[in-house]
Amino acid sequence: MIAQLEQIREQQKQSWNKFSSGWKKWDAFTMDFLHPMGEALINSLQLKNTDVVLDIAAGTGEPGISIADRVPNGKVVGTDLAEDMLMIARTNADAKGLKNYETVVADVSELPFKSETFDAISCRMGFMFFPDMQMAAREMYRVLKPGGRISTAVWGLPDRNNWVTTIMSVIQKYVELPAPIPDAPGMFRCGSPGFMAGLFNQSGFKNIAEKSISGKVDYQSFERYWEIMMDVAAPIVAAMAEATDLTKDKIKKEVAELFYSRNKTGEATLDYAALIIYAEK
Repeated sequence: MIAQLEQIREQQKQSWNKFSSGWKKWDAFTMDFLHPMGEALINSLQLKNTDVVLDIAAGTGEPGISIADRVPNGKVVGTDLAEDMLMIARTNADAKGLKNYETVVADVSELPFKSETFDAISCRMGFMFFPDMQMAAREMYRVLKPGGRISTAVWGLPDRNNWVTTIMSVIQKYVELPAPIPDAPGMFRCGSPGFMAGLFNQSGFKNIAEKSISGKVDYQSFERYWEIMMDVAAPIVAAMAEATDLTKDKIKKEVAELFYSRNKTGEATLDYAALIIYAEK
């Protein structure tokens, strides 16, 4: 792996480990938010109860833990760069009494598994953060058995995800953010329809299908929305660190105004949209 990709990988590892406590704090909320994407992903995999499944970018455990519950005579291996996130995943799996779930700290571009090991692969909200997505897809292809299935979920385009653009659009007005590096990891990097399908096709996958899923996430209040974003969103926290206290107050006030403008009848919801991409080896 070239030096630039190594640097991105290490930065991400440090960042996810650093924010693991925030993800643990808001795990129930976040897993409820991401549940529809996880269910769509799982359903597309058409799991058998004996399947051996690899869950990549496992984070705090989902959807791998739910998959483990559905393959009682199989096994799930959850992988992630961040060992602190996987500690939470193991705790969550233990709390459910699952004996067929294990975790392995691993880089998706250098998976420590033999070729043709897994019946299925899941990857929810991970692809857009991989330093080299093509390399990652080829590694997934390598470790899948012939006929194996893969399903991934990625965020759609920014204009359909105001759960995050509500705050980022305001921050960008007040804080000068570094110019994005072309094809650098980012939330909406895979959001264009057909992008992931093309990536899978180039990696050798077949029978590729893509569908969109959308809905609303309920934050209950603006203050809860603000607290969650400050606890789990590394890019937002990094950007806010560049602002003075006065600027931070202005940002929060303006984000609140935008949040309330989207909830004129007293609710506290924002929109999300994702893509589910399925393929076979």
